Amino acid sequence: MSENKLIVIVGPTAVGKTSLSIEIAKYFQTEIISADSRQFYKEMNIGTACPSKEELEAVKHHFIQTLSINEYYSAYKFREDVLNLLKILFKKHQNVIMTGGSGLYVRAVTDGIDEIPDVDENIRNEVISIFELQGVQGLRQSVKLLDPEYYNEVDIANPKRLMRAIEISMQTGIPFSSFRTKKYIPTDFKITRIGLNLNKEGLFSRINQRVDQMMETGLLEEAKRLYPFRTMNALNTVGYKELFDFLDKKNTLEEAIEKIKQNSRRYAKRQLTWFRKDKEIQWFQPDEKEKIIQYILSS
Repeated sequence: MSENKLIVIVGPTAVGKTSLSIEIAKYFQTEIISADSRQFYKEMNIGTACPSKEELEAVKHHFIQTLSINEYYSAYKFREDVLNLLKILFKKHQNVIMTGGSGLYVRAVTDGIDEIPDVDENIRNEVISIFELQGVQGLRQSVKLLDPEYYNEVDIANPKRLMRAIEISMQTGIPFSSFRTKKYIPTDFKITRIGLNLNKEGLFSRINQRVDQMMETGLLEEAKRLYPFRTMNALNTVGYKELFDFLDKKNTLEEAIEKIKQNSRRYAKRQLTWFRKDKEIQWFQPDEKEKIIQYILSS
């Protein structure tokens, strides 16, 4: 087993992953791989809480604003790209940090993911049309028909997941669930998994403060710029969809802001549910930097 180590730092939104990861990266004099799928897109900045210019200058980051919202990307492709990058980074650093709250993308790197075929653009457009014409309910009906097994376990409130299942099923003629065998693919480096969390009151307070700060720094203006592209999968996410509803005059700005806070809190709960399934994660408070460093050194 190689002495190279991937330090994975996960946790719910707004818990403090970015600032702690930068401190840990400085200690180990290494670089950071972002596993936040919302931060991949260059057009999305404020609403995704991308690291600031100062933070990006403090430590070199990878996979931050490298794609356009009209580009297709997947957890499988992310795994491939990360493993190729790690071959380069481990020549310079014994330790590399990967951090983010996108559980599927993290697991793709740490535990492997089955190869899923690329989808033809015509099929993708057909599925987008289902969503535009029939809404989430139309997607649910399609998944239920094409892949009842996946329908029983997927988050049916998540259009992106539903659309992905429909695309693969239509492309291959095989249920999407058949590609999800969850086989473990060993890597040639060690993995140390660290989870950050706060008590409920503390986390929810941070989430609410972050949303207020986003609004103060121009989230509404960013949403207005992105409004013409609102049907794209990348923008079907907390922080943007609520403001798109405001711009569509479906609610007031105050209602939209409160909805962002509420949906962010719900998202944090889902993230914690996902990460708690991984029994290899060691949990810490985000201010326990010294304890975390000692754990990394001893693991």
